[in-house]
Amino acid sequence: MPKTPDTPELPVRFRTTFRAPSTPDDVAAAIGAIDPTETVTVELGADWQPGAASEFDAIPAPEEPAIEAEQDATSTVRFGEADEPDATLDVLAADADATADATEPTAALEPAAADEPELTTEPRLSPKGPRHRAERVRNRRTPGAAFRRTVALSCASAIMGVTALGAVAAAANDDASPDTVVSATAADHATPTDTIAAEPAPQVDEGPSVTGELSVTSAPFTGGTQVTVTGEQLDEVAAVSVGDTAASIVSADDGQVTFAVPAVADTATGSTAEVHFADAAGQPIDVEMPTAVVAAGTSVVQPLEGALTGQPVAAAPTTPRTLTLTYTSDPGIDAQVAYVLAYWSSYNTDQYPVIDGYDCANFASQSLVARGWTMDGGWYLDGSGAMSPSWASSTALRDYLRTRTDRATELDDSQRSQVKVGDIAQFDWDDSGDRDHTAVVTRVEHTDAGTKVWVGGHTKDADYWDVDTALANGGGSVSYFSIR
Repeated sequence: MPKTPDTPELPVRFRTTFRAPSTPDDVAAAIGAIDPTETVTVELGADWQPGAASEFDAIPAPEEPAIEAEQDATSTVRFGEADEPDATLDVLAADADATADATEPTAALEPAAADEPELTTEPRLSPKGPRHRAERVRNRRTPGAAFRRTVALSCASAIMGVTALGAVAAAANDDASPDTVVSATAADHATPTDTIAAEPAPQVDEGPSVTGELSVTSAPFTGGTQVTVTGEQLDEVAAVSVGDTAASIVSADDGQVTFAVPAVADTATGSTAEVHFADAAGQPIDVEMPTAVVAAGTSVVQPLEGALTGQPVAAAPTTPRTLTLTYTSDPGIDAQVAYVLAYWSSYNTDQYPVIDGYDCANFASQSLVARGWTMDGGWYLDGSGAMSPSWASSTALRDYLRTRTDRATELDDSQRSQVKVGDIAQFDWDDSGDRDHTAVVTRVEHTDAGTKVWVGGHTKDADYWDVDTALANGGGSVSYFSIR
C-alpha cells in the first residue's frame, strides 16, 4: 500500500519488509512453522506485489506482566497471488496454561465476555480484511484459574464462618431472655478493639443456708457458751434451737450467726442435741455441705457459661446434713457441786469460819469460790476472818448479785424451767421482801408436770432438799440467780 502523508508512522519494531509468497502452498507451509502458542503480527511492505515471494520475521507481541514465557521464534510465510495487497495476517493462539498465573487482575478489571474475540488454537487470517499497520493487536488470555480458586475459597470460608457463628448464637439463645440478645447491627459495626458487653447472668436466690460447721461441738449443760456458724444470708435467721430448747441469738449478719447454748438439766450431760435454724416465717433454713460430686445426668450451669448464654447460674451442688452439739459437764459447776456435797454436813473449818445459826450465805459464797469466782471489794473474806455483808447475809448477797449482771441473772419461781445445777436459790419464808435462807441447786429435773429443783446447804443442812417440800413446810416463796 502506498505511503501517504496521512499514514501514521510506526515504531521500528513493528516494521518489516518481506517477499510475498507466490503460491497458497507456501502460505500453508509458513503457517505450519509458526508456534501455535505465539501471537504474531505481520505487516506487508509498501512495495509488495502479488506473486512476489517475500520473507519476514514474526514479531512477538509486546511483553505483558501476565505472560510467563517470552517467545522469540522466527517463521517464514508465503502468500498466494489470490491474497489481497496490504493484507495483515493475524495469528492468535490459545493460552497453553490458562491456570498457571495467579497474578491476573481482578474480574472487575477484565473486559466483558461479549467484547472478547473468540479464541482458537488454529492460526487464521483476519476475516475483517486489511488491518492498518498502525493498529495494535492485543494479546488476550482468559482469567487465571488460580485467582478464581482464591476468590472461591475466600467466599466459602466466609460463608462457613458466618454459618458456624449463627449456629452457636442460635444454640446460646434457645433459653436466653430477650435482655441478653446483642443486636446484629452492633456486632456488624464493631471493630476488633470494641467490646460488646452482655447482660450478667441472673443468680438463683435460694435463700439463707448454713454451710459451715459449729465453732464448738460440745458445751456444758449449764448453758451460756457462745457458738458461731457460717453460711449465706444468715441475717435472715430469726430463731435457733438446740434440741427442743430455744437458744438466744447474740448476733447475726450475712455471713455468720452467733447464739448462746441454752441451759438444760444436768441429766443431759453426755447427750447430743440437733441444732436447727429458722427464718422469721418459721420456715426451716437449710443446713448443707458443698460437694464437688455431680449426679449422673445433672447439668450445672457454670458462671462463664451463664454469662455467655444468659441462663441462671445454679449454686454448687450441696448435700443436706445435720449439726449436733454434745452437752458436757462444766468443770466449774462440777467443782462447785462437789464442794457442796463434800461439806454440806461436815463443815470445812480448816479454810473458813462458821457462823452459828445462819451459815447458809457463808457456805454458798464458799461454793462460788470453788466454782472459780474471784473476790472483789463488794464481796470478800479476808485473811483475818473479816467478811463483807454480801458474803455472810442472804439479803446482802441478793443485792450484790443484782449488780453483777455479767455473772448472774435473777429469776422468779415462774422461770424455774431455766434453773440449772450450780444456781443460787433464796427463800423468803414470811414474804417480807428480804431473803431468809440461801442454798445451792444440786439437782434439776424437767418432767411433763414441770421442773423439779433440789438444793444443798448449811443451816438447813442438806445435799438434796426438794424446793417444793421446803415451801410446803416453811411457806413463803423462792427465787433464783442463774450463775454464769
